[in-house]
Amino acid sequence: MKLLLNIKKEREDLGKQVNNLTNRLPLKTYLKFSLAILLTTVAYSNIQAQDLSFNSSKKYTVGTISVLGNTSFGEQTIVNFSGLRKGQEINIPGEEIGNAIKKLWGTKLFNNIEVYVTNIENGTANLQIRLEDLPQLNELKVNGVKKGKVESIIEENKLKKGTKVTENLITTTKNFLTKKYKKQGFLNTKVHINTIEVKDTTGSARVNMVLNIDKGEKVKIKDIVFNGNNAISDKKLRKAMKSTKKINRLRILKRSKFIDSAYQADLSSVVDKFKENGYRDARIISDSIIYNNDKTISINIDINEGELYTFVDIKFIGNTVYTDQQLKNILRIEKGDTYNGVLLQKRIADNTKPDGNDITNLYQNSGYLFSSIRQVEVSADDNVIDMEIRITEGKPAYFNRVSVVGNDKTNDHVVYRALRTRPGQLYDKSDVVRTVRELGQLGFFDAQEISPNFNNPNPVEGTIDMEYSVKETGSSQIELQGGYGGGGFIGTLGLSFNNFSIKDIFKKDAYKPIPMGDGQRLALRLQASQYYQTYSFQFSEPWLGGKKPVQFSTSLTHTKQFLYDYTTGSADKDQSFNITGITFGLAKRLSVPDEYFTLSNAISYQRYDLNNYNTGLFTFGDGYSNNLSYTIGLSRNDTRIDPIFPTGGSKFSATAKFTFPYSLVNGVDYAELADDREQAVLDGDSDELAEIDQERYKWLEFYKINFTGEWYNQIAKDLVLRPLIEFGFLGAYNNDRGVIPFERYFVGGDGLGTYSLDGREAIQLRGYPNQSLSSTDGGTIYNKFSLELRYPITLKASAKIYALGFLEGGASYDSFRDYNPFDIKRSAGLGIRIFMPAFGLLGIDFGHGFDPIIGETTKNGWETHFIIGQQF
Repeated sequence: MKLLLNIKKEREDLGKQVNNLTNRLPLKTYLKFSLAILLTTVAYSNIQAQDLSFNSSKKYTVGTISVLGNTSFGEQTIVNFSGLRKGQEINIPGEEIGNAIKKLWGTKLFNNIEVYVTNIENGTANLQIRLEDLPQLNELKVNGVKKGKVESIIEENKLKKGTKVTENLITTTKNFLTKKYKKQGFLNTKVHINTIEVKDTTGSARVNMVLNIDKGEKVKIKDIVFNGNNAISDKKLRKAMKSTKKINRLRILKRSKFIDSAYQADLSSVVDKFKENGYRDARIISDSIIYNNDKTISINIDINEGELYTFVDIKFIGNTVYTDQQLKNILRIEKGDTYNGVLLQKRIADNTKPDGNDITNLYQNSGYLFSSIRQVEVSADDNVIDMEIRITEGKPAYFNRVSVVGNDKTNDHVVYRALRTRPGQLYDKSDVVRTVRELGQLGFFDAQEISPNFNNPNPVEGTIDMEYSVKETGSSQIELQGGYGGGGFIGTLGLSFNNFSIKDIFKKDAYKPIPMGDGQRLALRLQASQYYQTYSFQFSEPWLGGKKPVQFSTSLTHTKQFLYDYTTGSADKDQSFNITGITFGLAKRLSVPDEYFTLSNAISYQRYDLNNYNTGLFTFGDGYSNNLSYTIGLSRNDTRIDPIFPTGGSKFSATAKFTFPYSLVNGVDYAELADDREQAVLDGDSDELAEIDQERYKWLEFYKINFTGEWYNQIAKDLVLRPLIEFGFLGAYNNDRGVIPFERYFVGGDGLGTYSLDGREAIQLRGYPNQSLSSTDGGTIYNKFSLELRYPITLKASAKIYALGFLEGGASYDSFRDYNPFDIKRSAGLGIRIFMPAFGLLGIDFGHGFDPIIGETTKNGWETHFIIGQQF
C-alpha cells in the first residue's frame, strides 16, 4: 500500500508537468503518452528489478532485503551470497542487481532466481530475493552397462549422492556418454536420463535419477568405396586411412569400428595422399554412410582428383644467412619433380619431428628464433608450379633468463646442470630439445609433463626468456622381486633412492622420509633363497666435484652360496662358497664424436672362498681365488624422451673386462702344469688335482668382451618397435692355463635364478627355464637377438603401463669351435609392464619356446615369467 501511495504522489507531481506539456500535444500523441504512464503505474505494484529499462535507471539506498522461496538456507546466508547489503547505494535498474543474481547462480545451489522491488519510499528501496534450492541427487540407477563400469560413470560425470542436479548436468552427462561410446565404435548409442522428485524428512528438494544407456552393437565398416579416383587405387587410399578400416579378420592391431573424429582425420589423409602424388587440387566432393542390413555400414567417398602438377622453379626470397644452394640441399626438390605438397611442407617445417632436417630448424638451430618461412605459389599455369619460399630472418635471439619451475624436491643445481641453454647464449632449438630429453632421463620428473615455455619474446631486442616446467615424480623405489629358479623360490628386497642427498644425512629436518634432492643414487639390496644369500650396497654421484658430468660409483657385495644336497633336495649349510667384492668406477660424458657418448672405467676386486665346497666345477673344495680386474666401456644413449617407454633413439654399450696377465710374469710353466693335471686325472689323485687347480686359479686371468645394442622406432603413433642384439665372449691369455670357471654365461629364463654366484652372467631368454640353454659349467660365448613391439596403455606419472609382444632367439657356446650364430633357441610371446614410482617395474610374460632345452628332444612350450623390479 505504501508503494502505491508513493507512486501515486510521484504520479501527481509528474501529472502537473505533463498537463503543461499535453496542452500543446496533438490528440494522438497525448493518448500514447497517457497509456505509457498507466502501464508504468501498474507495473510498479510488483517490480522485477532486473527487467526495468536502463534508460529509467535511478539511484536508491537498499532498505530491507527479504527472501522468499523453497530453500533450506537461512535468509542471511542467501543475502550474503548475493553480495547485497542494507544501506548500500544501488541503481535500479543497474548492474548491482545483475551481479547479485550472477553470484547466486554462481553458487550452483539455487534455481529460478529473481530480485523484486517491494517498496520505494524517500529514496529507499526494499528488495526481495525469490529463489528455490536446486534439487540434490538422492539415488542413481544406471541401466545398460556392467556393474563394474557404474563407478567410473559416476566419477567421470560427478554423479555422487548430494550433487546438485541442473539441466546443464543432465545435458553434459548425456553428451559425454554418447561421445564416449561412439569413440568405442557404438555409433548408435542413445542415452536417456529421467529424474523423479522425492521429499526427505527435512523437506529439501531431492531427485532420484535413472540413467538408461543403450549402446547398441558396435558398428563395423563393411566396405570403403572411392569414386572418381583414377591415379591412385582404392587399396592405397584405404591404406592412407590409418584409423578407419574395413572388416578384415586377419588384422589384429587396427579394428574396423567407425569413430567419426578418426574418420574426419582420415579424410584429410586421403586428400594428402593425392597431394603427395602431384594432384594439388584434389578434394573430396562428398562422403556418405550407408547402413547395411547386417548392422554394418559402408562408406562412399566421392573424389575430384584434379590434374597432375609438377614443379618448374623454386626461388628463395629474403635469405642472407644461407645461400640458395644450402637451402636447396635441405629442400631436395628439383625442377621437373612431381608436385608433392605434403613433402614440401615437411621440408620447410616438419611438425612431426622437433629435430627434423628442415629449413625452419636450420634457422632455429642457428639462433633465428623469430624467423618465418612461407611458401607462395607464384603461378600454376599449364599444370606447372612456380614457387617462392619467402624468408624473414629477423634478428638472432639470445636467452635473457633461463629458469625451471616445479622442482619441489630436486635441488636447483641438479636441474640447472642438465640444461643445455644458458643466459646470454645464442638460441638453438636443438639445445632446447636436448634439454627436454635429458631432464626426462634424469628419472626425477614425469617425462610426459616436461614443457619448455618461451616467455617475453622481444624481436626488436632479440631476446627471449626460457622456462622449463617440470613435474616431480617418485624417484625412490622398493624392489620386490620373486621367482623360481634352481629348484627353489628366490626373493629379493631392495631399497633404491635415486635422488639421494648424502650431504644431508646428518640433518634431522632432511628426512622426509630420506634426504633427497642432489641426484645421487643409493641402493641397498638383499636377495635370498634356501641355497644362497647376497647383500649389496651401491652409491653413485653423477657429477663428481659438481662442475662436470663425471660419475663416481662404488659398490660392496657379499654373497654366500650353499651346496645342493641331491639326496635331501635341500641346501647343506656346512658346505659354502663365499664371495666378497668391492668396485670403484668413473664415467665421463664425451664431446667427441658427440655428447651422447660416455666413457667408463672401473676397478673391481672379488675374493672367492670355498669351504668344503666340492663340485664338478671346482676340483678343490677348500681354497680361494682372487679376481682383480679392470673394465673399460664405451656407451652411447640418445633415447627419448621417457626412460620407461622410449619412443626413439638408440642405446649401445661395448665393454672390455680383463685382468693382469699373471702367466707372463709369475714364472709358472702352465704347459707343464697342464700335463701334471692330466696325469693327476688319469691317476685319480684328487688331492694333487686340487693342489694344481688351486695354483691355476689363485689369481684369475681372463679377458671378457660384451656388446649390447638396441633401437627404438615409432612405427605408428602409439607403436614402438625395439630390436636388440647382444654378444659376449670370455677368453684366456694362456691356452695352457685355460678359461676360468668363473664369469661365464648362462642363457635362458627371466634372469632371476642366479643362485650360483660364481660371477656368472644370467642372460634372459623368455620361453625357457632359467639357465636351461647352457651347459652345466656355462658358456664362454653367447649371442641373443630380440624383437619387441610395445604399445602404451597409459603413460601417466602415477603408473605407466604398456603391453608388448616379442620374438627372441639366443644360445650359449662352450668354445669358438661350437659357435654358430644361427644355431639358436627361438621363442615368442606376450607380456605387460607396469611401472609405479614406489615399486619400479612390474610385469608378466608368457613365452613359448619353439626348441628343446639341453637334454630334451621336444620343444619346451609355454613358460610364465614374473618380472618384479627388473626390465628386459
